[in-house]
Amino acid sequence: MTPLGILIVALVVVVGGVLALKLHPFLILIIAAFVVALLTPNGDAALAAPGQRVAEGFGKTALDIGIVIAMASILGTCLSAAGGAQRIVVSIQRFVGERHTPLALLLAGFVLGIPMFAETVFYLLLPLARAAWDRTGKHYLLCVLSIVAGATMTHSLVPPTPGPLFVADAFNVDMATMIGVGSIVGLIAALAGYVYACWADKRWPLQPKRAGHAAGNGDEQNPSDEAQPPAAPATLPPLWAALLPILLPVVLISLESVSQSAPAMFSPTALSAIRLVGEKNVALSLAALAAILVLYRAGDGMPAVRRTIAEAVTEAGGIILVIAAGGALGGALRQAGLAQLSAGLATGAGLAVIPIAWLVTAIIRMAQGSATVAMITAAGVMAPIVLDGSLACHPVYVAVAIGCGSKIGMWMNDSGFWVISRMSGMSETQTLRSASVMVLVEGTVGLIATLALALAWPMR
Repeated sequence: MTPLGILIVALVVVVGGVLALKLHPFLILIIAAFVVALLTPNGDAALAAPGQRVAEGFGKTALDIGIVIAMASILGTCLSAAGGAQRIVVSIQRFVGERHTPLALLLAGFVLGIPMFAETVFYLLLPLARAAWDRTGKHYLLCVLSIVAGATMTHSLVPPTPGPLFVADAFNVDMATMIGVGSIVGLIAALAGYVYACWADKRWPLQPKRAGHAAGNGDEQNPSDEAQPPAAPATLPPLWAALLPILLPVVLISLESVSQSAPAMFSPTALSAIRLVGEKNVALSLAALAAILVLYRAGDGMPAVRRTIAEAVTEAGGIILVIAAGGALGGALRQAGLAQLSAGLATGAGLAVIPIAWLVTAIIRMAQGSATVAMITAAGVMAPIVLDGSLACHPVYVAVAIGCGSKIGMWMNDSGFWVISRMSGMSETQTLRSASVMVLVEGTVGLIATLALALAWPMR
């Protein structure tokens, strides 16, 4: 079978497995990897057996990002349990003023989306949107959309969240570069989403309803569907302690990147120390330890620490399996000859590769619903072009474009759509015209910002 035919079969397996069979993404991606490996012509004597090739792709990806994902999960879960997330929100709200609560929620969502999953951030911050409505009687929709606008961009653009971490690893982009460019594009896109949220709030003002009534699927209300009220500010950790686990890996990884590009700036001893603690696995491990200490001081001591770490590790295990299976699929696609298929596309394409990557991701996202699966699949498709070495810009721009493309097409086949709808009390129509259109705006503006940065600063 030709490489194009193999690619089509792989996409059918991934999308069909999600839509028709509703299987777990790990099983879908690993089956797709086996199918691609089995269909790959055996003309190359250097190729190992299909099962061994899939296992090697799986193992390499787990080797590269497994520890980072596990430590990021511990970091986010411990920080949330310690009340660090709410401390950040309260501090931002005090800084910008209570009448700018929506802007505070936007910034808080943006910051918390770096170590936490977007849905977790929404659960944490939604009570504040309800509290703002209780005090003012207005701007409930704006507050809800502000949370989504901030968290959803860093979730797909800034490591160590799994999607951008995987894409950066697949394209050989160092974490410091991905964090920097992803943060810039993410902030621009989030502000564009905030502008749309302000317009939507004026056009379709919303009052909070009892969560679960608007989902339209006939389910009874579950206690877990109600957003829990945040802890009282007096019980929260200090701001420096809440920010330390988030900023520590960013600073350490950035310093390590600077030490690689300008080693003369540091003494030999400092250079060795920076390269030790700035390595991504060590940096995230230190950040996770900092979050554990924050939880120990703010929570119920070691019982709370043990309970929270167990929860975080269990969650991380499933994520690592999905990401590693995506790596196996990407490796199998490259061995199937996708690099040769992509060569013509890359030659002379210039910056057109960026919107192509965005469009591929958007199509996969709309078809099967998961932003992370869309990013993993698109990275496998685009990796041969990116790794070819003939790009007109730095690979980070293609990686960021994939993250922006994963924001397109949030509708009923996406679990995040139902989280926003049920928790906020919006109907399907209200969620589509507000949250779904807003993330479409964010993804499109993010693409434009990425192209502008690639033109102004190609980094080649």
